[in-house]
Amino acid sequence: MQITDDQTKAMTTAGLNLIAQALTIYDSNLQLAVCNAPFQHMFNLPDSLVTPGASFRETIHHLAARGEYGEVADIDAFVQERVEQARAFEPHYMERTRANGRTISVEGSPLPQGGWVTVYTDITAAKTQEALLRARAGALSDQVLAHAEQLSQTNRERAAMITTLEETKRQLTESEARTRLTTEMMPAHIAHVGPDGRYTYSNRRLSSVMPGRPRNIIGLHISTALGESAYARIKPALDRALTGEPAIVEFTHQESARRIRGSFTPDGQKGAYIMSMDITEETQTREALQQTRKRELAAQMISGLAHDFSNLLTIILGLQSKLGRLSAMPAEAAALIDGTLAAARRGGALLSSIADMTGPETLRPVSIDLDSLIADLQTLAAPTLPAKVSLTTVNEAPGTMALLDRGRLTDSLLNLILNARDAIGTNGRIEVTQRLVHDTWVEWVVTDSGPGFSPSALEHGLDPFFTTKGSEGSGLGLPMVYDMTKSAGGNLRLSNVADGGAQVTLRLPYRVAIPATGGLVLLVEDHDAIRASVRDMLTGLGQSVIEATSADEATALLADLPDITFVLSDIQLVGEATGLDLAQRIGGTTPLCLMTSLPGDHEMFVAAQRLAPVLRKPFAEQDLAALIQPTLQKGT
Repeated sequence: MQITDDQTKAMTTAGLNLIAQALTIYDSNLQLAVCNAPFQHMFNLPDSLVTPGASFRETIHHLAARGEYGEVADIDAFVQERVEQARAFEPHYMERTRANGRTISVEGSPLPQGGWVTVYTDITAAKTQEALLRARAGALSDQVLAHAEQLSQTNRERAAMITTLEETKRQLTESEARTRLTTEMMPAHIAHVGPDGRYTYSNRRLSSVMPGRPRNIIGLHISTALGESAYARIKPALDRALTGEPAIVEFTHQESARRIRGSFTPDGQKGAYIMSMDITEETQTREALQQTRKRELAAQMISGLAHDFSNLLTIILGLQSKLGRLSAMPAEAAALIDGTLAAARRGGALLSSIADMTGPETLRPVSIDLDSLIADLQTLAAPTLPAKVSLTTVNEAPGTMALLDRGRLTDSLLNLILNARDAIGTNGRIEVTQRLVHDTWVEWVVTDSGPGFSPSALEHGLDPFFTTKGSEGSGLGLPMVYDMTKSAGGNLRLSNVADGGAQVTLRLPYRVAIPATGGLVLLVEDHDAIRASVRDMLTGLGQSVIEATSADEATALLADLPDITFVLSDIQLVGEATGLDLAQRIGGTTPLCLMTSLPGDHEMFVAAQRLAPVLRKPFAEQDLAALIQPTLQKGT
C-alpha cells in the first residue's frame, strides 16, 4: 500500500507529539513551520501561537508579558533584541530557570534552507540530583547513589532522544528539499500565502511567469510581489480562497502582455495555495480555434440562403436587362432600371463578402521583414488618400523578422487606413505605428484625427453588418479584420484617444522568423522518399542539411552539433516520441517548423500550432522558401 502525503504528515505529527521534549521549527521569516504538542503544554500557549505561520515576535512578546522571563523593564526592547538574535541565528545550547521555578535546557540548530530547529527539555530533576550530590559529596549514601544512577539513566535517555530528533530533522530537511526541487522544475509559479496575504513559500518562478517581477518573494505581501495591476485582477479570487472557496482567474499581465491563469486553493487554515501559469500560447490557439468554429457554423447557416439569394439576384438582373432593351419603355424608366441593376449587383458583392468571411480560409505564415511591410503599406495606401490627408508610419521594430500571413495582414491594415480616411473626411492625419510588445505580440496601432468612435461603434463595431456609413457601408470591413486577427490567435481593440480621434489596435502572436543562411538545417522525417524530396528542396535553397528519422536521434544531434540553426520535423515519427515531443525538448532554443499531412482539426495538428509554425503536406519548394527566404516573396 502506498502512503499518501497526508498520511505521512499525520504520522510525522503523531511521532513528534510523542517526544517528551518540546520542539519548534521556525522559517527564515521568523514564522512557525512545525511544533509539537509538548511545546504548547510546556509554555501554556494559545492555539494561535502554535499554528503554522505564527510570528516568532508575537510568541516572545506573549511570553515576556506573561512573566516567563521574570521582570522585564521594557518588553518591546526585550522582544526586539530576541528577534535580532534570531535573524542572526547561531547554533547554541543554554540552560535557564523559568519564572515558575523549573529549569529547562534550550538547544538550537540552523537548517540548510534557512530557519532553525529548537529543542526544549525540562531538566529540573537532573538539576535537583546535581544539587543533592554537591550538598552531600562528603558522605555518599545509598540514596545519593540511587539518584546518581537515575541521573545517568536520564542522560542516556536524553542522548537517545537527541539522536532521534536529529534523524527527524534530517528526514524533514530531505523531504522539504525533494518538494522544493519538484516545484522548481514545474513550468508554473507555486506559492503559499498566509491569512495576512504574505508569502510563506514560493518556488521562485514568479519572474519566469510574469517577467519583471521579483524572484525572491518570501515575506512579501502579494500586492507588492505582483504589482498593483495584477493584484487588482486576482484579488477577488484570492479573497474567495482565503474564506475557504477555491477560485480560478485569467488575466493579461500588463507589463509583459502575457496571459496568466491563477488557481487559488484554500489551505484549511485561512491561507491559500497559489499556482500561476503562462497560458499565452494556449489562449492564442484557443482564440483561433473558436474563430474557426464560428466560421464553420456561419457557413453552414448561410450557405443555403446565399445560394437562393444568388439565384433570385440572377433572375432580377436578367429581367431588368431585358426591360432595358424594350423600345416601348418610357424615358424615365431607364433610371429606375439602372438603380435596380445597381442594387442587385451590390447584393451580389455583399454575398461574395459573406462567402469570404465564412468560407474555409487557411492562414499561410511566411517569413517577412517588418521594415518592408510598413514601407509597402505607405506605398499602397498613400494614393487612395485625399490631398490634405497625411499618412505617417512609425516603425518601432526595425530589423525584425516574423512569421505572418503577409497578404491578409496587409489587407487588414489597408482596411483600417481606409476606414480612418472615411472618418476624417478631406482634411486630417492618419498614423500607423508598428512595434513589438515584450517579444509576445507584434502590434499595429492605427490612429486618426477624426471625431472618434461613437459609443455604439465602440460596442458593436466588430459585429457583422454594423456600419455608421449609411447606405455606403457594408458593415463587413472591421469584422473581416477581426476574423483574420482571431484566426491567427490575436486580438483587435477599438478605442478613442484622449485628444480626439479613433484608435484601432491590432495584435498578432510574434513568431520568430527562421534564419535564411548560416549553420545546418536538421531535417527529421522517417519516410525515405519524403526525406529525400525535402532535402533536395532545402539544398536547392542553399541550405546545408543533416538528417534524422526519430525525435530521439534528433535530440542527440542537437546536443552534439551546436551549428544546427533550424529544425524541420514531421509530426508523426518512428518511435514513441513525436515531433511535438521534439518541439517541447527544444523549448524555443532553436527555430523549429513542423510539417504534417494531418487534417487541420486533428488534435496533434492543433497541439502543433501552439508550439511552432506548421507546414501542410504536400508543399512545393516555393512554400518552403517563403518560410526561410523572405526576399523571395517581397512585393507579393
